[in-house]
Amino acid sequence: MPFASLSRRHLLQLLGSAAALPLLPASAFAQSAPAARLIILSDLHSAYERSAQLLAAVAAEIAASPAPAAILINGDVFELGNVVATRSAAAVDWKLLEKLSRLAPTVLNIGNHEPDLINDLAQLIARARRAGLTVVSNIIDKRTGALYTQPGFQLDLGPVPVALVGIATAAINTYPKATRDQLGIPDPVEWATANLESNLPAGSLHVVLSHAGVVADRGILPLLSDGSLLVGGHDHLVLEHAEGKTRYVHTGSWSSLITVVDIGADRALSLRQLQIDRNGGADEELTALIGATFAEHLTAEELAIVGISEKAQTLGESARFAATAQAAAGAGDVGFIGHTTFGTGLPSGEVTKYAFDSVVRFDGKLMRAEVDRPTLDALLARCNQDGDIPLSARTGDFLYAAPLELADKPSYTIVCNDWSATNQKSYFGREDLAFTEIPDLKVKATVIEALNA
Repeated sequence: MPFASLSRRHLLQLLGSAAALPLLPASAFAQSAPAARLIILSDLHSAYERSAQLLAAVAAEIAASPAPAAILINGDVFELGNVVATRSAAAVDWKLLEKLSRLAPTVLNIGNHEPDLINDLAQLIARARRAGLTVVSNIIDKRTGALYTQPGFQLDLGPVPVALVGIATAAINTYPKATRDQLGIPDPVEWATANLESNLPAGSLHVVLSHAGVVADRGILPLLSDGSLLVGGHDHLVLEHAEGKTRYVHTGSWSSLITVVDIGADRALSLRQLQIDRNGGADEELTALIGATFAEHLTAEELAIVGISEKAQTLGESARFAATAQAAAGAGDVGFIGHTTFGTGLPSGEVTKYAFDSVVRFDGKLMRAEVDRPTLDALLARCNQDGDIPLSARTGDFLYAAPLELADKPSYTIVCNDWSATNQKSYFGREDLAFTEIPDLKVKATVIEALNA
C-alpha cells in the first residue's frame, strides 16, 4: 500500500506497533507542538526481522506531526554476517534506505560496518547518494589523501537551522579487513576538538553523529555548546543523558528502537524512544521484498532448526544464557561474553540456523583463566551494562555475565570467548589475565548445545 493512501485506521495501527518509552518525565512533554523533529536510527545491521516494521513506524511518526523532520542514521546499516544481505547485495537494506529518503531528508554517518558488502567506501557513498541520502564522515581515503565525503552538513527544518557533523570510530579492527588499508581515521576526540567549531556555525542547532563509542563521546560532550544533541552509536546501548540543555542519546541496535527528538520553538530538545515490535505493523512493499529475498537466498541448511527456545528472550537474557552455557561447558565458575557478539534476542520456539546467527553473530574459541575473589568481583562490577548505568561508569565495550552465588575458595575459573580474551583491556579493564584455550569448544556450538539441553 503506498504511504500516501494510508487511512486514519492504518495510521493508528502503525503508530500502535511501536510502544513509546519516554526517556524524560512526562512533564517534559507538556509543551506546544514541536517546531521540528529528528528521527534517529542507529546500528541497524541488516536486521530484516524488523526492517519493514521500522520503516512503517518511521513513516507513521512523520505523518503524525506537521513539523518538518529529518531522519538521521548513525552508522552500521549493513551486516556481513547476514547471509541474505551478502547474497542479495543488501537489496533489502538499499530499498529501506531509498524509502526512508522519500519520507524526509535522510543523513547517514559512516559506521564501521558500512564497507561490509561494498568494501570500497567511495563506491558505498556513491551508492548511498543515488539512494537519496546525504552522507557525512571524517574518514580520509588514504589513496587520495582527501576526505571520503563532507564531515558536516546543514539543513533547514522550517524555522530551525540544523548543523550536523559525522564522526567515525577509530577502532580499525572493527572494519572489514579488505578496506582497512584504505581508511585514515583520526582520533575522535582530537578531531572533534580541532574541527567541531568550524563545522557547527552559531545560530544553528548543533547535532553530532558519533559512531566512535561512549568512551570517546565522553570526551566530545564537553566540547559542545549548551543545547546541542550528541547521538552515539557503535556500542549497541540504550541510554539518554542530560548535561544542561544538551542531550546525549544511544538508540539501541538491530532495528529494535528509534528515537524521536521534538525540537521546540525555543530549541529545547524532548526525547522519546519507540520500541519496534517484530510482529507490529509493517511496510507492505518491503515485507514482500524481504519474503522474496529470503525465498531466493536462504538454503535448507540455514532454515534447519538448530534448537528450541522456551521463551522469547531479550538481547541481554540471551547473552547471559550464552555466558552460563560457556561456563558449564568449560567447567568454569563464571562465564563472560562480549556484548556485540550478540545482535538480537532469541525468539520463542524453534530457532533456525539463520535466526540463531542473528543472535550469536560471531563464533570463536572458548578461553579459560584462573582469578582470585577480589579480581573476580572487579570483573563482575564491569559487566551487564544493558541496565541503567551512569555515563561515568560506562566502558563502551562490556561483557555479559550471569550472576551466581559463589562459594568462597582460593581461586575461580572464568570462561569467555576468544575475542574478549584477546581484547581484555577493553572488555575486562586489565591486561594481566592469563588465558588458555579450551580445546574443541566453540561459542556457537556451545550455545546450541545448551538450547537443546
